[in-house]
Amino acid sequence: MKHPSVPLLAVLAAFSIAEPARSAPAPERPRIFGVAHIGLRTDNLDAERKFYTGQLGFDEAFKLDKPEGGLMLVYFKVNDHQYIEVFPGWKGPEQTVLSHIAFETDDAPRLRDYLESKGVKVPVKVGKGLDGNISFMIKDPDGHDIEFVQYMPGSLHSRNFGKFLPSTRISDHIIHVGTTVSDRAKFDALYRDILGFHEFWHGGGTDERTDWIDMRVPDGTDWFEYMLNVKTPTQRTLGVMNHMALGVPSVAAGYKTVLERGLTPPQPPKIGRDGKWQLNLYDANLTRVELMEPKPVQTPCCSPMGK
Repeated sequence: MKHPSVPLLAVLAAFSIAEPARSAPAPERPRIFGVAHIGLRTDNLDAERKFYTGQLGFDEAFKLDKPEGGLMLVYFKVNDHQYIEVFPGWKGPEQTVLSHIAFETDDAPRLRDYLESKGVKVPVKVGKGLDGNISFMIKDPDGHDIEFVQYMPGSLHSRNFGKFLPSTRISDHIIHVGTTVSDRAKFDALYRDILGFHEFWHGGGTDERTDWIDMRVPDGTDWFEYMLNVKTPTQRTLGVMNHMALGVPSVAAGYKTVLERGLTPPQPPKIGRDGKWQLNLYDANLTRVELMEPKPVQTPCCSPMGK
């Protein structure tokens, strides 16, 4: 008995074994260039304007209003990629003055996907802000808000590249930001192991302890500073720890400038434990703004200064 002929390809197809589905490769981390901004709350915007514009010399470049009306924030411009954002409406001691810190990336959606692949809780998608840039926010292990922003063509920031950069600026670069850190291992798991930051110096009040760890961004020169060993801080202590540092070529010159502009720092310049000249200033809500020279003039304590 003859069987009906069956095309060879059909026979092969009937007996072929399907290949197992290949999982998509894990997303790679896009670049993280440096500090984009620090966000601060205030209950006295006029006093903050006096400090950041009148005494530090930054332009109030622009502002944003809330969709429902009323001022949301103002931007004091340090350079084309760095800002100090100030939000009115601070509620007092029950709320931290620090709103958030932000880092610049070249691909916010891919960074969101990368962080999700590493088990970090991220929003469902990247959002477009009222300023026209895209960004998303995560929480660090201590609950601080950490934003990653990508500057977009046509955004409020991009349209103003090259503008609002007066010669009165005390500095043209935020070189680091810092926050309190309660558990180094948890922060290392995020900043070092996932985000790719690396330690380049650590130090403390004495040679035997570590109070500060400087973690450099993976694709730039800025750093994030762990502020360790802070127990039950007061509002004033939080202002000292949750801080920013402005790079200056000469702290002595910066000191002279702020004195001439009517600001008297609580202490004169000093050489820090990292061997660098520094000067601590405080804004209207007691956030520390540190002027810092780029290179040590003495041997740093505690550990070599890396790159």
